Amino acid sequence: MASSSTSLPPSASPFSPPSSILIVGSGVFGLSTALALARRHVFARCSITVVDRSDPSQPGAFPSPDAASVDTSRIVRADYADPAYAALADEAQAEWRKQDTPASLGAQGRYNETGLLLVGDATPPEPPAAAAPAGEGSKPKLTGLDYVRMSWANVSSLAAKNPELAARVQELPDPDAIRAALGTGGSSGSWGYINKNSGWADATASMAWLLDQVQQTRRVDFVAGTVVSLEHDETTVTGAKLSDGRVLSADLVIVAAGAWTGGLVDLGGQAVATGQVLGYIDITEAEQEKLANMPVVLNLSTGLFIIPPTDRVLKIARHAYGYINPVTLPHPPLPLSPTHPPPANPTVSLPRTSLIDSNLSIPAEGAADLRRALREMIPWPALCSRPFRRTRLCWYSDTATGDFLIDYHPGWRGLFVATGDSGHAFKFLPVIGDKIADCIAGACPPEFRAKWAWKAASASASAAGSGSGSDSLAWSTVVTEDGSRGGTPGLVLADELAKSPKEVPAHD
Repeated sequence: MASSSTSLPPSASPFSPPSSILIVGSGVFGLSTALALARRHVFARCSITVVDRSDPSQPGAFPSPDAASVDTSRIVRADYADPAYAALADEAQAEWRKQDTPASLGAQGRYNETGLLLVGDATPPEPPAAAAPAGEGSKPKLTGLDYVRMSWANVSSLAAKNPELAARVQELPDPDAIRAALGTGGSSGSWGYINKNSGWADATASMAWLLDQVQQTRRVDFVAGTVVSLEHDETTVTGAKLSDGRVLSADLVIVAAGAWTGGLVDLGGQAVATGQVLGYIDITEAEQEKLANMPVVLNLSTGLFIIPPTDRVLKIARHAYGYINPVTLPHPPLPLSPTHPPPANPTVSLPRTSLIDSNLSIPAEGAADLRRALREMIPWPALCSRPFRRTRLCWYSDTATGDFLIDYHPGWRGLFVATGDSGHAFKFLPVIGDKIADCIAGACPPEFRAKWAWKAASASASAAGSGSGSDSLAWSTVVTEDGSRGGTPGLVLADELAKSPKEVPAHD
């Protein structure tokens, strides 16, 4: 057994690696962490196991098709309002651009640098009634246009050191300039810029590439099974229990279950699962040719975006506050500490996908917003009225600031949590595993130490976890206010579905 120094947040003592690690979840955080650990000499004598509800022996079934990291496309950008994330994304993009061999990450169509058109509206919509008022001493809420301007400043700073980048970024001061850069006849927003050094990735193919990289190490064991709870003694998490009764034990358990994390660990009001709407439309070969070289277009005031089509399928989506889906858990999540008894009827927001509900469709208000994006960004009459081929709810693990949550659990030995993707983690696929491994070894990058740290539980979350009678784990108190979200906060999925005539079933 490893010394206890690896079971709590590392102190000044030298890091001592555990003899066994269990990773719960095989998304970007889980698989990239497995790869980083498998490649590091310090973990050479450590057994590494990944458990996921999907079966890695079944082609096309692993990672699970309803996971956030599995899709036709994801935006890859270094266009952040936060300089630390902008620099980390710039580091990731250097890896995405590698296409020298078929085995390179960006090869075989996995990465496409068509450019990113980032825009915002000069007049933001009226604050929705559901939005919480700013507290005394709180920071002013950023608008989408604020985010775009701050992102422009960071990209300009990077461009000042990189003449090649400087030649590929351009300010777009008005809707006419935006329309010219978009090239579809449409426009969106009142001000923005285009960065031709950004683009998009084929998410499903990239995850398959990542899985292959992990398997090539021959260091990682995979177990197919649904984790229903974490095993523990008085002070220490010792493993995970599966729905079929099996128990997997390890010296260190890493929960990287994305939007499902809140069902296993009381996150103390730090993160909530939110569902985001996506729609897919079949297009003709002629339309594919006309749109193939369009940039990704993202309006951060509305959250609406379109990614260039692939294989004659166009994707329209919304990066918004999303829907919450309150679920009463059959098994209470791990409490905040051994002294916190779990609530009697714990309720958290958890994903609802077509693998759970085969008749699931996206709410009408979300479908209408996707149609609005088409009318603005690609105003072709035949396209705007064309039925969706399919729709989908993509589930984020949202934090209030949009920062990831990557840290040792402060209340339990033997537990590390890597979650809080906040809808922008995929682009970091080639680098985030190494950063998580650094955090495990007690060497979190200084610029992310405070951002990724486990935060003290809010008063409401503490009350909910203390057996005070509340049935909630404060899932309703988390609203991401980093300036990048559109829509209305606090929408409940079941309520919105009840208002909605079914247009097209969602299929993951």
